[in-house]
Amino acid sequence: MTINIGDAVFSTTGFSGTGRFCRMGATVVLLAIAGCSSTNVEGTTPVAASDGPKNTGTYPNLNIPPQAAAEQFTEAERNAKLAQLKADEQAQGSKGGAVKATNQAALNTLARKHGTDALKQIETKCDPALDPTCK
Repeated sequence: MTINIGDAVFSTTGFSGTGRFCRMGATVVLLAIAGCSSTNVEGTTPVAASDGPKNTGTYPNLNIPPQAAAEQFTEAERNAKLAQLKADEQAQGSKGGAVKATNQAALNTLARKHGTDALKQIETKCDPALDPTCK
């Protein structure tokens, strides 16, 4: 006669087989963490006392405005930078960076045929990059 202690102990408290599985998983995780942890401190660099936050024992005064890390842009500098960005954007557009849908009918035809053309290429294992006559 075999006695399953896990079922006998936990069946009266309402734990199911899933609960047992979760407990076993948690045990495995805890054992893995315990096995991987170490207290070896050789080769570590000590943290300097000046690094990190310091407890001054007082609360910060929120009525003092914070100092800016750098000077803020003036309105003229902002406008000059925006003008430069707009000029760069227009220069990129003139190089053909913008997509222009001039022929809507051609785009609709492409949308209808693209899927079937792609499937034909896949099914025939034809690569147009390698064989330009492949369709």
